[in-house]
Amino acid sequence: MPAKDRKALTILRILNQAGEPMGSSRLAAELTSYGIDLTERAVRYHLQWLDEAGLTEPRGREGRSITEAGRQELADAGVSDKVGLVISRLERLAYETSFDLATHQGRIVLNISLVPQEAVEAALQAMRPVFLSGLCTSDLVAMYQSGQRIGDITIPSRMIGIGTVCSVTINGILLSYGIPMHSEFGGLLELEGYEPVRFTDIIHYGGTSLDPLEIFIKGRMTSVTQAARGACGKGGAGFRVIPAASRDRFIQITDEMARASIRGVAAIGQPSQSLLEITVPLDRVGVILYAGLNPGAAVEEAGIETINKAMTALVDFSDLTSFRRL
Repeated sequence: MPAKDRKALTILRILNQAGEPMGSSRLAAELTSYGIDLTERAVRYHLQWLDEAGLTEPRGREGRSITEAGRQELADAGVSDKVGLVISRLERLAYETSFDLATHQGRIVLNISLVPQEAVEAALQAMRPVFLSGLCTSDLVAMYQSGQRIGDITIPSRMIGIGTVCSVTINGILLSYGIPMHSEFGGLLELEGYEPVRFTDIIHYGGTSLDPLEIFIKGRMTSVTQAARGACGKGGAGFRVIPAASRDRFIQITDEMARASIRGVAAIGQPSQSLLEITVPLDRVGVILYAGLNPGAAVEEAGIETINKAMTALVDFSDLTSFRRL
């Protein structure tokens, strides 16, 4: 699809994520979250073009739905359309996070790890050390059965979806307190005796169409199970920066988050000082967050084939439960 038709591509993406027909007024509202301001009339023009191309189809008063050809068009979208997708999605989901630390209500960002039904118990056992050691965002999880839909993913036949809290949730919580947290890169963090040592590999969020940890997991580059047991190992982590003036307030907020079982802070730097040899801009503080997908990495390390998807969807906090109850 040509660059000039990226608005149409975004419409396809919204329809695919919705999993149901949508009308022009609803699509126009959703497009604003992608920074695209179109009138309903302009949306109808794009939908007519998409219908003629066989990428969408009318569903009466319900609106339009994406076709199989439309889904294939999304999968085949050019690199130029995909670059920066991770950072834009990260920022949008952080903005849409609505979790309230006072009431423990609202929406958080969820990752999904897909595992075969027959391997669920073994997968949960593999995740256990990571949850117990705190090398992830939270020990809260959600379970999804075959056929259930979460975000733009439908759980495949004979698979189970294990949802884990994404570290982008922390970006969203801080934003609600007026603290902007900028996400620099995701990487492999080497730990020894539970202490962060250094980043061994990094991928900047603004230059990839895939979440960095998805890449590291599939490349069998993690050893988070070893790290969770106190040995030398590598787990996923993200490098963020916050304003130096907000450092003390950030530490207070992390204590409040812990009471809601949201943790995941591996290290906090000092104003304008490097953190693990990563340079930090003037009047900024470096923060390292453990990746929410680290439990999924442990499953892959245990020899269980997984499909891991970061930043899958926003879900109600009430949908989550402690892994200990499973």
